[in-house]
Amino acid sequence: MSDLTDFAENLMLEWLLTANSATRPTAWYVALHTAAPSDSAPSTGELSGNGYARQALASTVVGATADNDSDIVFGPNITSDWGTVTHASIWDALTTGNCLFHGALDAPVAAAVNDEIKLVAGTLTASLT
Repeated sequence: MSDLTDFAENLMLEWLLTANSATRPTAWYVALHTAAPSDSAPSTGELSGNGYARQALASTVVGATADNDSDIVFGPNITSDWGTVTHASIWDALTTGNCLFHGALDAPVAAAVNDEIKLVAGTLTASLT
């Protein structure tokens, strides 16, 4: 996932190229989507209800890449089919908030009642390259 949102791009430019202070996020959450989010409309296709909630993210940065430190698990409390999950995004809040990155999953995942979706440690990658 290497697509920065407009919000994240502006935040970085403020911090890098002006004397203005930029407020850095202090928590990060992963969201799942059934449609492709975009830089300007990052909540497009985000799941809601039926046992879905964004999950906390802890990551390690090596070079210009960050990976999830541990497994990120959605479910198994899915109460109604979520459909086919195709994308993930990283946010600075558990609900609403600002999206920082978004991108497609390596392979779509169908999520039915009582299933779980697991992003294994090291497989959710955010990059600036």
